[in-house]
Amino acid sequence: MMSKHANTRLQQRAIPPIMLDLLFDYGKFEYDHHGAEVYYFDKAGKERARAALQQKKSTQIDHCLNIYLVMSSDGHVVTVGHLDKRINRN
Repeated sequence: MMSKHANTRLQQRAIPPIMLDLLFDYGKFEYDHHGAEVYYFDKAGKERARAALQQKKSTQIDHCLNIYLVMSSDGHVVTVGHLDKRINRN
């Protein structure tokens, strides 16, 4: 389930909703130590997502592979954005 804030950010940042599905399927996550999980694509995940998108004949591939989403502990997507710095790993 997406919060209103996450829906707004998804539109503002021009991230297609299919990318969130791919992020859950092929991405990794790290705990943010505040009760949420941060999902992102690592190198292998980007390759798998790129292959899946090419099967669907999508043209918006590369600019959407450097994204992240934050999911709260109750399963709601809090926010979505483009990565501009590294994800802190445990």
